[in-house]
Amino acid sequence: MTATPRSIEITQIAAAAADSKQAADLVALDVTGPLPLTDIFLMASGRNEPNVRAIAEEIIEKVEEFGAPLLRREGLSEGRWVLLDFGDVIVHVFHDEDRMFYSLERLWKDCPVVPLSISVDQAH
Repeated sequence: MTATPRSIEITQIAAAAADSKQAADLVALDVTGPLPLTDIFLMASGRNEPNVRAIAEEIIEKVEEFGAPLLRREGLSEGRWVLLDFGDVIVHVFHDEDRMFYSLERLWKDCPVVPLSISVDQAH
């Protein structure tokens, strides 16, 4: 099984929104194999707590404008690891330090990468 076209479109919108707020290291993984309840994990990093919150808020706004409602949100007030659940797409916005500590990419390393259509600048 692979991610649906709608999930990929939501991921592209979320990635563009994150990029517009200077998110770094955007990575999308197709997790349909090991996780039948969702299609894609999108991960992004922010430099500090206010940046993490700004990235997450922009993603919520743009994805909801597209018509995908936010089902659950965790960690926004702390700004360290924000989880945004849009059903078929789960977005993780990390503070740089927390992303290294939890290393989700390592946990899901066997999942295929979903190419992002934005020009991802790793130097943000």
